[in-house]
This record gives sequence, C-alpha cells and structure tokens, in this order.
Amino acid sequence: MLLTARRVATRLAAAAAAASLLPAGIALATAAPAMAAAQHAQAGSASPANGGPAFTVRQILSGKRLHHSFRVAGSDKLHSAPLTQPDDITEAGPYLFTGFQNGVGPQGETAPGGNRDSTVVEFTRSGHMVRQWDIRGKCDGLTADPSRHRVIATVNEDAHSSVYTIDPWASPARQVHHYAYSKPLPSKGGSDAISVFHGLVLISASAPGTTGTAAPQPGYPAAYQVTFHPRRLIAQIRPVFYDEARATVVNAGQHARVRLALTDPDSNEVVPASAARFAGDFMLTSQGDKEQIFVRRPARRRLSLSVLRLSQSVDDTTWATSPGGRIYTTDNGAGTVDVITGPFTPGTVFVAVTPCDANGAPAGCPGPGFPANYLGSLNPWTGRITRVPVRGVVPHPQGMLFAVPGW
Repeated sequence: MLLTARRVATRLAAAAAAASLLPAGIALATAAPAMAAAQHAQAGSASPANGGPAFTVRQILSGKRLHHSFRVAGSDKLHSAPLTQPDDITEAGPYLFTGFQNGVGPQGETAPGGNRDSTVVEFTRSGHMVRQWDIRGKCDGLTADPSRHRVIATVNEDAHSSVYTIDPWASPARQVHHYAYSKPLPSKGGSDAISVFHGLVLISASAPGTTGTAAPQPGYPAAYQVTFHPRRLIAQIRPVFYDEARATVVNAGQHARVRLALTDPDSNEVVPASAARFAGDFMLTSQGDKEQIFVRRPARRRLSLSVLRLSQSVDDTTWATSPGGRIYTTDNGAGTVDVITGPFTPGTVFVAVTPCDANGAPAGCPGPGFPANYLGSLNPWTGRITRVPVRGVVPHPQGMLFAVPGW
C-alpha cells in the first residue's frame, strides 16, 4: 500500500467529509424534477438547446504521471511502473476515487512485467492526487459506502474474485481489509460493479459460466447481496435475482412478459429519486446483451423485474440532476480521468456506449459499425441511444459519475 506525503495535510478535511459519503453514480438533486411528460419529450436530447456541441471535455488526471511499486513473485527487487487502465469511479464527500487495473488479467493473471496489483487512487475534483492503495487482483468494481464511511472494491471479474474495503480515515494499518466470499460463486464467474441501496451492498455477478456451463443458466445469479463479517473477513453472499428470471419488457409500446437470458451482468447503479423513469430502482446492465434490468425492492424474495432493451451496448450509466453538475469519466485505453462540463438538462440519462462489448461484436474491433467507446444519451422510454456531441478531448468513457457542485 502506497501513501503520499499529503496524507497528513488532507486528513482533517477528509474526516470532516466522511459523513457525506455518497454511493457511486448518485448525486443529490438540487432542483425538483420536471413533469414526466415533458421529460419524456426531451429524453433523447442531451443538449439544453438540442443543437450543436454543448459539452466540453478536458483531462484532469493521467496514470502516466502516477506510479506504484511492486515486487515480482519470487523476487525481492522493488519495481515501479505508471498506473494504467482506470475503470470504475466513485465519490466520497469532496474526493473522487478510481481503480487503475495496471494490466492485471480478469482472473487475476499477472500483468506483463510481473505486476499483480491494481491501484485505487483518491484525488480531488480538479485532478490532484491525494493518496493511493494497492490491492491484489484486477479492480473492476468500486463504490462508496455512505453508512460505513468506506470504499468497496471488487477484484477479478471473470473468476477467482474477492472484495476489499478501504477506510481512508482509519489509521494506515487498518485502512485496507480483504474479504473472501462465503462460498464459491454459484454463477461460476466473478464479481464486478457495486451499488449501495438503502444500506444493502449489491454486486453484479459478472462473466457467468467462466468456470462452468455457458450462460445463461437458471441457477446463475445476476447479482448478489453482500454482508461483511469483519472478524472473519468473510463476505456473505445471497442471490438477488437470476440470469433467467422473468421480467416485463418496458420499452414504449411493449409490455411482454419474457424470461431473461443474461450472459453479461456488468455495471449497476441506483437510479436517483429525481429521475423521470425508474426513480429509486436498483438497475443492472447486462452489457453484452444490450439490456438494463430494473428492480424496485431488491431485498424482497419475490421481485418484480422490468427490462429495457437498448439500441447499443453500454457500460456505466449516470443521470444529470443539476444544470451545473459535471460528469467525471474514465478512459481505460488512454489511462486518464476526464471531466465533462455542461450546462446539463436535469433528467438526461448519459451512458458510456461500448459497441465492441456487445455480443456478436467482431474480433477486429473497433471497426465499421462498431466504433470505439463514446458518450451517449439514453431515452429511458424507448431504449434508443444517441451520440452526444462534445468539444475538447475526445472521450472514450467507461466508468462514469455525475457530481453536483458544492464541495
């Protein structure tokens, strides 16, 4: 674990903010939502004027300027390398956190050069690094837990998965805790994105069938509820719903009851209360299947599921809740964190569009009809995704977070 010299200087400010931790991807609304019909009419428009580029993108953090140290297995020699491949991003009070994967494989395979660790970085909203922590494995899921004043990270989304908690405000020796799952994951895969929903920790059951029968399977969970047992360092899991659960199609003009056939549970979010549709729901995105599944009360044993079919594959989703907010997004390939400024239209749903992650995408991707990641706006009634025009840095978003001003 690496700590910067600024740790002592930032400790008091961080402690004061601890009580204001927010779950990843959720911002407090600063204005009442508009009438649902009006939002439906403008849902496909990301720009307030529905005209030319309204948004500006600039880079605020680069992994090339950050380093971590590691030892190659079987050697005492200390190596140093830049940070690469940021993925999920979350906020905790005035600070942001992202996980750099550093070339580690999806089952925890050692990166070229011998590194086995991801690095979770804490930084300010202007992009100044505060601290960092190394965790063993590939960090794919990351979120803030408001009730426990901690950050939660999953590693190895395909197999051999486990979960970490990081308490930035504890003493250095007690900041990082590594939890094993209470049993082998019944989805025969790994774990990925994390949301905190009314105190429940919900984690995507990613890459189902990696070590078993190919997905979908009726016995493969799509998401887990996780309870931490600190004394034993065990994360107890309970399935929330399954890859072949029944759901209602909720695209405009469609209300069919279907059996899901999920093959790629990936990102998840809690829809903010100000959203024009699905407000307050837990949402799971099945990236390769181009679907989003919405759950009103995931703690219940008998659930009512809704599925929105999308026109494109997406990774993270975020909702504009304030005209003056900002979208913070990671560019996995470039190794950077970017900020997108508006003004925004509250109610607009933004997505990190990932055409190359759709089931059936060609091996030579990006290519014709399958471009690199781009910023899109999602119509939550139709599932149609529209590219958002921007100026400045060309974004290739993966992790995304909408944050309101005030810190």
